[in-house]
Amino acid sequence: MASARAALRLRASLPGRPAQIIADVNRQFASDVEASGAFMTLFYLALDSTRQTAQWVRAGHDPAILYDGATGRFEELAGRGPALGLDDDAVFEEREWKPLRPGQILFIGTDGIWETAGPDGRFFGKERLRGLLRTTCEHSARQIANTIVAALESYRQGLKPSDDITMVVIKIL
Repeated sequence: MASARAALRLRASLPGRPAQIIADVNRQFASDVEASGAFMTLFYLALDSTRQTAQWVRAGHDPAILYDGATGRFEELAGRGPALGLDDDAVFEEREWKPLRPGQILFIGTDGIWETAGPDGRFFGKERLRGLLRTTCEHSARQIANTIVAALESYRQGLKPSDDITMVVIKIL
């Protein structure tokens, strides 16, 4: 993780399109982990406030979710691309969303969120997550994230998380 983070920070500081940045990071990461068989998923997002665009590359990670409270519509920021470290010559697909509008919410999270299990063994699920994004869309990004964390804790009813819960919530202003 530390080597991938360092490679990503360095490469992202240099010119290049998101797909090329991730291909370069993947090549470095693959050489670092080739003997171990390790891999890592990643969702790379670049926001351009001047052009009101979001560009992204998926590297084996679940799609990000974009919610537009003005229309009530959800979009998945999908695209093809393997996890980092599996193939040093992997090709990554770059996608773009435009225009970004005030009030839209971008949510990126790990599967530990929707795969949080309650005492009955049932998962929290993406629909419940979408419901929280819908009902909290007027709140700040921090308040939305805090609401999701509280909902997950309540759903587990005292059970320990079985996976990591990591998220980024961005609210377009």
